[in-house]
Amino acid sequence: MNRRGLRRLPAAAIAALSLTTVLVACGSDEEGGIGYLTDATVSTYNTNTVDGYASGAIMGLARVLPGFSYLGPDGQVVMDRDIGTVSVVDGPSLTLKYTFSDHAVYSDGHPMTCDDLLLAATAMGGRAKGFDQATTAGYREIENVACTPGEKEATVTFRRGRDYTAWRALFGPGVLLPAHVVGRIAGVPDVARAINDDKVSDIGKIAKAWNTGFDLKPGQDIGDDTFLASGPYRVTGFDEADGLVLKRNEKWWGQPAATDTVRVFTQETDTGKAVADGRVRVADTGDLALADRLMGRAADEAAGGPNRTAAKDPLPLSVTQLVFSDRGVLSDVNARKAFAACVPRDELARKYGANGVVWSLRTVSPSDPLGGALNAQYARRYPRADIARARSLMNQRAQGGAKMTVRVAHAGADPIAKAVITQIGESCASAGITVTDVDQPGIAPSDLGVNADVLLTNGPTGGAAAGTASGMPDAYQLFGGDPLNLPEFRNGQVTGALSDLAITVSDSARLPLYRTVETAAWDSMVSLPLYGTVRAREHTAGTTRVVPGRGYTGTGWNMDRWLYAG
Repeated sequence: MNRRGLRRLPAAAIAALSLTTVLVACGSDEEGGIGYLTDATVSTYNTNTVDGYASGAIMGLARVLPGFSYLGPDGQVVMDRDIGTVSVVDGPSLTLKYTFSDHAVYSDGHPMTCDDLLLAATAMGGRAKGFDQATTAGYREIENVACTPGEKEATVTFRRGRDYTAWRALFGPGVLLPAHVVGRIAGVPDVARAINDDKVSDIGKIAKAWNTGFDLKPGQDIGDDTFLASGPYRVTGFDEADGLVLKRNEKWWGQPAATDTVRVFTQETDTGKAVADGRVRVADTGDLALADRLMGRAADEAAGGPNRTAAKDPLPLSVTQLVFSDRGVLSDVNARKAFAACVPRDELARKYGANGVVWSLRTVSPSDPLGGALNAQYARRYPRADIARARSLMNQRAQGGAKMTVRVAHAGADPIAKAVITQIGESCASAGITVTDVDQPGIAPSDLGVNADVLLTNGPTGGAAAGTASGMPDAYQLFGGDPLNLPEFRNGQVTGALSDLAITVSDSARLPLYRTVETAAWDSMVSLPLYGTVRAREHTAGTTRVVPGRGYTGTGWNMDRWLYAG
C-alpha cells in the first residue's frame, strides 16, 4: 500500500464494505482487540465544540456517536438508515422530516428522540447564547425545528431562500448527543421543553453542560451514565497505555461490530510504545515516521525524500495552512505579508505536500473539480521565499523596524509540523524575522492571538484528519462571525459570497464566488495556504475490511467492520 496515500478500491469493493449492507459474522479477534493509531487529541466527547472539532476526536468516535449520515471513503455523505430516515417535505422552503428508528436507543437503554436533534440544532444554530459550537455552517439556515418532547419525529424547516445544499451532512457523526444526559448535568429535567418555551435561564444552563459536561482526560472514570453511545461501539476506558477503549455496544440494534474491542491510540497515549509492542493494526496519521515504523519501513523514508512529486497521492480534501492572528505583532497587514514573503512555500510543498504542488486556496481543496484551474489563477502570489520583498514590507509596517518575532504553534506532537516551522524559521531569519515554535500540550484554536501569532493547521483549525467532499463546513473559515474564522476576519463581500455558496450547486456559479473569497483573503493575508495535506493511512497484514477514509472522520468511519485474522 502507498505509504502516504489511500489506495483506491473498486466501487464494488467499497459497496461490499458499506456500513449498512455488509454481512459479517462476529469473528474472534486477537487478545486486546485491534489498535487504531491516530494523530487526534481527545479532551472532550463533544466533537461539536471549538476545541472538540479541532481535536480530531471524531476519528475515534464516528462509530460511537453516529448520526443520520456518515462520511464514506472519499469524504462523500452517505445516509445512515440505522439511525433513522430523512425525507423532503413539499413546501415553500426546504423542509426535512427526520424520523429516528424505533429501535434507536443509547447504551443506557434511553430512546433516541427528537429532543436530541432539537438540542443539536439549537447548539449549532448560533442564535441561542452560550454554546461554544465549532461552526454554524448549515445549522444557521434552519428557521424552526418542530419537536414534541419524547417523540421519534422532528420537522426541520429552513429559512425561505436558504436551501442549504449540503443538508444531508447535517446531524451527522458526533452531532447528536443525549439530551437527557445534558439535562441531568444542567439540572434541567426537560431540555426540549425548555428550548421550545425559550426559557433563557435554562438554555444557559444547557449550554454550559453541552460545552463542558463531556470533558475527557486519560485516567478518568468513564462510567455508564454520561459517555453514552448510540452506535456499534461504546467507550469503556481511556488511559495512556490502552488508549481510548471501545467495546461492542450491547444495546446496538444494527449489525454487531465485527471485532469486540478497538483501542484508539491518540496523542494523549503512548503511541510509540503501542507501535513497538505490536498493538497497532490500523493507522491514520500525519506522522509518517510512526506509520513507517508500523509497516516495517526504514525511518528515513518517513519524510518522503527530498521531493514528493514522484509519488502521486490521491487529491486531498484538506489544506495545510498558516492561520494568522489579527492582533499583536501581526495586526498590521504589511507584517503579515512580510512574514508570508519569507515562507518558502515551493520548498515546503515539494518536501511535505501532496504531489509536490504549492496550494494557493483556503476554501477549495485539491480534490474539488474547480481546484486545479482556480489554484493556477493564484499561483503567482507568494510562490516562494522573497527575502528582499519581506524586508521591504517589514519597513512598511506601522511599527516599523527591521526586526520582528513571530510565535508559531501547531496542534499536537507532530514531527512534520515541527520540521515545517523550523524550515520557515531558517528562511525568515534572513529577513529579520525570528520564528519561535511555541508548541505545548493542549494548544487550541483559542491560543491564536494569545499564546501564538500563527497556527499551523490542517484544515481551518485542527491537526488531525480534515475535510469533506463538499468543502463544507471548512469554507466557513472566512465567514464573518463563524467560530471556524479564527482570524476573526470580517469582509461583507466575502461573507455574502460564502452565504451564496451555501445554496449554490453548479460549478459555473460557484467559481466567481470562490474568486471573491480568495482574492479578498489574499489582499488581507488572513492566512497562508501551503499544500494539500499528506497523511499515512495504513493497515497491517492480517487486518481486513479496512477502507481508508479521506474525510474528517478518517479511517475510523467503518471500524465496526474491521477484523484481524492474525
